Amino acid sequence: MTFFIRFIVLFSFFCVYHGAYSSSFRISPEELNKTLNSSSFIILDARSFKEYKKGHIPGALNFPISLTYENKQLNGKISAPYTIQSLFRTLGLNVNNSVIVYDNGELADAARLFWVLEVYGLKHVRVLNHGYDQWLRLNYPDNTIIPQVKPSNYIATVNHKHLASKFTTLLATRNTNQIIIDARPKAAYTGKTSTARRFGHIPTAINVPSAHNISYSNGIAGFKQLNELGNLYQNIDKDKKVIIYCAVGRVSATNYLALRELGYDVSNYDASWKEWGNDFKLPIEK
Repeated sequence: MTFFIRFIVLFSFFCVYHGAYSSSFRISPEELNKTLNSSSFIILDARSFKEYKKGHIPGALNFPISLTYENKQLNGKISAPYTIQSLFRTLGLNVNNSVIVYDNGELADAARLFWVLEVYGLKHVRVLNHGYDQWLRLNYPDNTIIPQVKPSNYIATVNHKHLASKFTTLLATRNTNQIIIDARPKAAYTGKTSTARRFGHIPTAINVPSAHNISYSNGIAGFKQLNELGNLYQNIDKDKKVIIYCAVGRVSATNYLALRELGYDVSNYDASWKEWGNDFKLPIEK
């Protein structure tokens, strides 16, 4: 085989592999619309039930993002296993299901639900890029029919690889092999604003605001292309564990999704700054 032919074969393989890899955690409205009648996946609508019942993507089941929080007013702590187990069973979810999640188009709630599903063991989850509002703009079908579901026998297990806690984050501040990313806006990171009683950020954390993962076209939000995300995180060592946080583990989920697409070992600190910033025993920096 000549060098030129070998190059073409290797280049083609790279393109196929790279394309599959870069799209593995998101799906476009166009692609979903083409496969909407497939029974090979479950669609989850992360909006409130009030919004869902007014209209949703045909076949979608409602999983309000509010149900992923134990107490959002207190912090962003993820719902307990017994709560999630009941929800998953009601929705007919099992760990091997292929699932597509969407929100109204802001993408943070869809990303958080993506993260929650991965924490609780689901292996094949994707996010609908641009969300429901764009789905409607494209005149794709919607309805108000609430599907009937056969309950599953899901048993809750927690994948701690994707879930950081106050303790593991504290350990990470002292571990040079781990990187902490603060996904809040720069003003919060530098201590000018705060959702907690204290101002500043977790020691050693670097600031990559969640908004940097998103691009806009004609006012429509979408996750940046993989090469753009690669440039955004090019200084983050892939050999190191990454922990992300924000105020309540919501917008940081967009960083989580981006880093998952890029192949990082990443976890989201659920209780985030609302917990850390209110605990006066924990160190902070400004």
